[in-house]
Amino acid sequence: MQQKSEEIIPTRESLLGRLKDWKDDESWREFFGIYRKLIFSLAIKSGLSAQEAEEVVQETIISVAKTIQDFDYDPGRCSFKSWLRLLAQRRIADFFRKRSREQMVGFSQADQTDRTPAIERIPDPNAASLEAAWEEEWQAELLSAAMARVKNQVSAEQYQMFDFYALKKMPVEKVAKALGANTAQIYLARHRITKLLKKEIARLEEKMGD
Repeated sequence: MQQKSEEIIPTRESLLGRLKDWKDDESWREFFGIYRKLIFSLAIKSGLSAQEAEEVVQETIISVAKTIQDFDYDPGRCSFKSWLRLLAQRRIADFFRKRSREQMVGFSQADQTDRTPAIERIPDPNAASLEAAWEEEWQAELLSAAMARVKNQVSAEQYQMFDFYALKKMPVEKVAKALGANTAQIYLARHRITKLLKKEIARLEEKMGD
């Protein structure tokens, strides 16, 4: 079943509270559905393979399960977004350490008469770029959630005008011709939907406590 738009990326205190009950399968499935893509994308951008990234997702969820009892939802002290990123970042670092050990073992067992192979450069999972990647993915999901809600608040015609002109960057004249509209209607649609998007993003940010 498709997620409701407001459930795409919320950090809801109620959900976090329910996660403290390990037997609440429904809440854990909801949590996994919401945050899997974020964690997976972070792992991929850090330099892990798709298989490793899937394992990072699983290990991060396990870490959440182990530590959720001690997590106190207080956005003023530590946002959920930062807490979850830290857990994911630690699991990513574990995989790089494992990869490094395996490479060193392979190197030590190699024929020493051969030319010394170049050890694959291992990205730094603690680099600031990883935090930037997390923020980028978070904002992308936030925008996606806001777009889904706004799409339900405007007519299909207005949304199509906005999609062609603002998102796909088509010249306003081509949009007008394709949709049988005038430029004023297209500018109005962009203005209205942009305003609604800003409002939804602000609402979601407040809801997330960040």
